[in-house]
Amino acid sequence: MAEHKGSPDPLDVLTARQRLGLAEIFNEVRLASGWSWQLPVLLQERSWLRLMRINLRDLSRHLPPDGREDAPELSRFRALLEQGFDPLQAQQRCWAEFGMEDCHRALRRFWEGNESIRDGWTLSRYLDLVSHYRHRIDHGETVLPLLVLAQQGSREGHRLHWVTDSSPTMRHTCA
Repeated sequence: MAEHKGSPDPLDVLTARQRLGLAEIFNEVRLASGWSWQLPVLLQERSWLRLMRINLRDLSRHLPPDGREDAPELSRFRALLEQGFDPLQAQQRCWAEFGMEDCHRALRRFWEGNESIRDGWTLSRYLDLVSHYRHRIDHGETVLPLLVLAQQGSREGHRLHWVTDSSPTMRHTCA
């Protein structure tokens, strides 16, 4: 288990059958000819002890990232503030570029999203996963991203773990 320190190892709860399936997935990654959107991603539903394998290309459809904070109107507003614009001037400039109604809609969606229970799966987290996965595969690592899905109604977010074939739980399975 490489990344997410301080939380329980999600591999500890796997059944013998799931461990064998995981070993097969590692072999598939080992035999892959390099980076591809066909590479596997693991999704773990703790409440059902379910481990699902999907292709990376299907991840955004299976777990749509929340892009509210990355709306073009809000990104432009933040960029103008960073350039030294006064908040009122930045807002007026965004209204001129995008229209007042679209700016208000983006801001309203952003605030509504902050008030509701979210799983923390944002566009930037999705893009980070893809980038990190590609980097590690391009450097010859046999690694799998494992997303432990937040339980429904919980305030905690999805947790990302990077599983390698040298993870303690995998050593006896992948040898």
